[in-house]
Amino acid sequence: MISEKLLKPYDPKEVEGRIYKLWEESGFLNPDKLLGKREKTFTILMPPTNANGSLHAGHGLVLTIEDIMIRYKRMAGFKSLWLPGTDHAGFETQVVYEKKLEKEGRSRFGMNPKDLYDEILDFTLKNKKNMEEQTKKLGASCDWSREKFTLDKDIIETTYQTFKKLSDDKLLYRGKQIINWCSKHQTSLSDLETKDEEQEDKYYYLKYGPFIISTARPETKFGDKYVVMHPNDKRYKDYQPGQKIDLEWINGPITATIIKDKAIDMKTGTGVMTITPWHSRVDFEIAERHNLDKKQIIDFDGKLLPIAGEFEGINIKKARAMIIEKLQKKGLVEKIEENYKHLVQTCYKCHTIIEPQIKSQWFIKMKPLAKKAMGVVEKDKITYLPSHYKKITLHWLNNIMDWNISRQIIWGIPIPAKLCLKCDSGIVDIKNKITKCPKCSGEVNQDPDTFDTWFSSGQWPFASLGYPNSKDYKEFYPIDVMETAGEIIFFWVTRMIMLSLYITNKVPFKTIYLHGLVLDAMGQKMSKSKGNVIDPIKLTEKYGTDAFRIALIIGNTPGTSLALAENRIKGYKHFANKIWNATRFVLSNLNELDVNNKPTLTQDDQNLLNNLKTFITDITADMENFRFHLAGEKVYHYFWHKFADVIIEESKEIIKNGSINDRLSKQWTLLEILKINIKILHPFMPFITEEIWSIIPNNKNLLMVEPWNK
Repeated sequence: MISEKLLKPYDPKEVEGRIYKLWEESGFLNPDKLLGKREKTFTILMPPTNANGSLHAGHGLVLTIEDIMIRYKRMAGFKSLWLPGTDHAGFETQVVYEKKLEKEGRSRFGMNPKDLYDEILDFTLKNKKNMEEQTKKLGASCDWSREKFTLDKDIIETTYQTFKKLSDDKLLYRGKQIINWCSKHQTSLSDLETKDEEQEDKYYYLKYGPFIISTARPETKFGDKYVVMHPNDKRYKDYQPGQKIDLEWINGPITATIIKDKAIDMKTGTGVMTITPWHSRVDFEIAERHNLDKKQIIDFDGKLLPIAGEFEGINIKKARAMIIEKLQKKGLVEKIEENYKHLVQTCYKCHTIIEPQIKSQWFIKMKPLAKKAMGVVEKDKITYLPSHYKKITLHWLNNIMDWNISRQIIWGIPIPAKLCLKCDSGIVDIKNKITKCPKCSGEVNQDPDTFDTWFSSGQWPFASLGYPNSKDYKEFYPIDVMETAGEIIFFWVTRMIMLSLYITNKVPFKTIYLHGLVLDAMGQKMSKSKGNVIDPIKLTEKYGTDAFRIALIIGNTPGTSLALAENRIKGYKHFANKIWNATRFVLSNLNELDVNNKPTLTQDDQNLLNNLKTFITDITADMENFRFHLAGEKVYHYFWHKFADVIIEESKEIIKNGSINDRLSKQWTLLEILKINIKILHPFMPFITEEIWSIIPNNKNLLMVEPWNK
């Protein structure tokens, strides 16, 4: 008798929660509780989701790809671990919370630091719980018993130990360097946390004594007292390094000094420039080479300092026109070029123009770490999918700069260090026992800064597995696949390689699978400001999780972006219905068959099963080689266009009017084809396949632990 479940249309809402509960209660999400002897391990780590909102379609793609991997390997007999996690996401979470404060008429700058931290912690933990439930709704079969959070005590301890080791190995220093400063959020940012955006401004040509200099930022020029030219520029051969020149400038007469430096491009403009070492990286480096002094012109709020004279306290945006007006009155403006297009560095979260500043921060010397990473990448000890990311990675590593890991925010892992009030030294103090500066015996205070989030999350592969002594670290590290978005190849992936090699002396992962973006139906990048963010939970409630998942996979090659239209998901909802209806037909026509005894098959049926073996081999090769987009498409077409449209249709006459042997042969063959297809579909569409598996006669185990078709 056919199951009563099949008499009704397939209802994802009724099935999915019940099925996920079965998976959890089975214990099979935990690799230690899987059935049978499993000698080989397979490990993936969930990229820790930023716990500051809800999941979006991009998260849906991550979870789907990784769930396909883990379900396939679990069925293939591996001791398979998928470790889930969430990230406190320091700066990004604080930015989100600051927006919430703004709506409430509050500001973090007027709050007690502990109160602000506690509020953000409560906010984060609520989001964390919500996102974990959403992750389950998307069918993620990860091991929740091992779930990690980047603010877990052991993760923080590992982060501190790495900080201390970097210090002991002379790879960490605290110094006054040029940094990227966001005046809105009042924090420094790494180079990866800034964006180059095209902007249109006026471009000014100014008379600087006998020279013509050019700039888009006259507000920085108050402290310019060095004029620089290339030593080989014949136009200026009569000027000697160190030569003094008296000239009239913005606030009166000054004495400028001639500097010769090869950093100057002789072909740009007049080949002469003045430098502002405090507010330009290039100028800072020139000043360092020639031991020049540095003057701060703009404060950390974006306002001019007393060196600007009458313009003191004025925001630099407002002051620009006022400064040019004064220079014009003095006859020091040669010309003004309108509509000058150039790239400006901005904060990647709020788009505020970055103001370079000199500030004491903690820096990691990256070249020694990068050299080791380049060695393993060049020797192909890590496989990149797609392969062109290898070349991109090597280029970045070859041009890497020291990494500023200090952040002037409350939310995050506190930097375990003391700062000397007398000599400005930074002292690493992970045990919080230092009371005096070891250099000058001066008074010390706790460093108020927190770590860049990417410093702690860059240690995720070994920290999340309990490095160095845990059973999990010894058994599951290095992990097999790191799957994540191609856009964070430098933010996260490459830093994981460097830090993991440095701490464990092992590559953290064998394969890097990098997916592209999920775009809206029009092919545009999703953003809250555009109002085009796709909510995966709404779509799964409307069409079912299985339809949403397979819509993300078919045709989606690694590294490429996918335009996700709702109609696409709706189409795969029809596919789920097709699977359900085909199952109903097959199971409703087994009345004569003893499912425990294989009948004598007709040659036609044997050919169908032989062809199916070839199909299984093909699909398995795709799964092994991470061609999930192809495997999904092939099983979709086989089930719908071969099995449902041809094989089942052609079988109807035999089942109705054929001989008893032909009928039994056909019933057996249809059941075998159904079972094999349900297995192959399981990694892609886990809910409907698990439900169908429970209805098929003689199935005793959950489908999630059934052996893969061989």
